[in-house]
Amino acid sequence: MKPIILFLAAGLLLMSVGLYTIVGGPGLSADPDTSDSQDVEPAQVNQPPVEPVIRREGKDVYIEMTTQVTNVEISKGVNYNAWTFNGTVPGPVLRVKQGDMLHLTLKNLDPSLAHSMDYHAVHAAPSSKFVDVMPGETGSFSYPANNPGVFMYHCGTKPVLAHIANGMYGTIIVEPTDGYPTDQEIDRSYTIVQSEFYKEHDFTDMQDGVPSYVVFNGNDYGLMEKPFLAKVGDKVRFYVSNAGPNEVSSFHIVGTMFDTVYLDGNPRNIQYGMQTVMLPASGGAVVEVTVTEEGDYPIVTHQFNHASKGAVATLRVTKDGQDNGMPAMGH
Repeated sequence: MKPIILFLAAGLLLMSVGLYTIVGGPGLSADPDTSDSQDVEPAQVNQPPVEPVIRREGKDVYIEMTTQVTNVEISKGVNYNAWTFNGTVPGPVLRVKQGDMLHLTLKNLDPSLAHSMDYHAVHAAPSSKFVDVMPGETGSFSYPANNPGVFMYHCGTKPVLAHIANGMYGTIIVEPTDGYPTDQEIDRSYTIVQSEFYKEHDFTDMQDGVPSYVVFNGNDYGLMEKPFLAKVGDKVRFYVSNAGPNEVSSFHIVGTMFDTVYLDGNPRNIQYGMQTVMLPASGGAVVEVTVTEEGDYPIVTHQFNHASKGAVATLRVTKDGQDNGMPAMGH
């Protein structure tokens, strides 16, 4: 069967550039001391989402992104005044190939705070490549993506915790040069980003409290209202990232187990038959499951105090792979 590759992220942007998919949804300060030691004042503005601009010339990939303040709905009727990449939380999911050279242009639309870009997918000196971009200014940076995997990106401006917890994170997938051993078996692919929300702009709560919401793809309802879809017999791949900033994810699909798991998305880090995949804050994985019976399969973090706060999705399996319109099963 010819693979159908679908990258869905509830509430995020979706666009394609040639063979490379960008789904919507930085680094360290020039000072190598990145301790979260200083407080920040939030900017109470609401800038509309901006689509990233992606252009490929051979192995050179040119990426234009923004940092901005945008109100996002994290639960029904609950808005959060978030600091974002391109106006979504998580930010756009970037998809490139191993060996690409990334050229990032980062435009800071935040009127009051500096922001930056830390790509976990690259080798780069933070003091020169992950530096702050001041309000109203633009920074340009280049770095190679030589390692395959599922990586986090985030703002690394001090205090790093505040910038991540307020929404400045996303996922970049670096596809292996030779692909994954199971590529030809995959029928559908999806992306899930787990993350936490605390009391809005409350740095003390971010440091010492417990998250008010733990969510998949930015809110606690999107992946229940619009489940991931599969057909009976499909092999489904999930690119999974835990953005944190503080909590561990115990990624699990109720009613089945994972055929194959590539930890951090590296094809050499392969495991088989796992029931749960533990992802630290900033950890990632490629997980694959074969679904053989019709029904709704809850996707959760098996730390159920967090699942009860919103980290639940549904994989809906039907005879034809279409949504039958039934409400998703809670868990």
